[in-house]
Amino acid sequence: MTTGPAATPGGPGRGLDDATVARVADELAEATRSRGTIEKISARFPQATIEDSYAVQRIWRARREEAGARLVGRKIGLTSKAMQFATGITEPDYGVIFADQAYPSGATVEHAQWSNVRVEVELAFVLRSPLEGQGLTVEQVLDATEVVVPALEILDSHIELEGRTIVDTISDNAALGAIVVGDVEIGPRDRNLAWIGAHCLVNGEIIETGVSGGVLGNPAHGVAWLAGKLAQHGDRLEAGELILAGSFTRPVWVQPGDVVTTHFQDMGSIEVTFR
Repeated sequence: MTTGPAATPGGPGRGLDDATVARVADELAEATRSRGTIEKISARFPQATIEDSYAVQRIWRARREEAGARLVGRKIGLTSKAMQFATGITEPDYGVIFADQAYPSGATVEHAQWSNVRVEVELAFVLRSPLEGQGLTVEQVLDATEVVVPALEILDSHIELEGRTIVDTISDNAALGAIVVGDVEIGPRDRNLAWIGAHCLVNGEIIETGVSGGVLGNPAHGVAWLAGKLAQHGDRLEAGELILAGSFTRPVWVQPGDVVTTHFQDMGSIEVTFR
């Protein structure tokens, strides 16, 4: 995998030409529809770069929006040591969240609509003003935040899991399947956002625990990273967007019939049933 600036076929930092990028985006769109998986992009195209992956993701996003999907937020992935250890990937990534991917706590969802289904425990930031640019501070992120809410991410991977690289995860919309959002809202400065504990139960058994500071020391750092990365791609975070700031637990596999409950310290609980 190439991550440096040398590049050529599709532009700066790119190792694949536009036609190949579009073809991969089409394959992923079909895998999403069929709930299947495709061979690792990194194995098929060793010259593929991170910029190629974001180009794939942008085409996939554009096609969903052309079909009527409405953007409501973004997700940040691979921000915690737990997730980096679980995936063997050392750099964060991001994806987009559409309205049809958001559920309230208490929802019953169809397990079969996703592939390689897992869940992660996160905090989400709801913005009251736009955020853009590199080098943002935690204080700037908090100033732009309306509320922070507990969230559970449902992972949906359409690329073979074993041996995947960040090229694969980014292309696959950072493996986002859906989000489940809790009912409790707190102000961005009501709590120390680095010290919110949570534990995740499947059918009443505690499977994972974590503390929010596992996300880059403070999940607000994840939001700042995202704003900087988007700036490199000529994009920004808008007021009203919900930002999943990154998981502070390892992914938990779930099966049809499972009930997942996550308890957050002083922030209530989330429950979702997989049918």
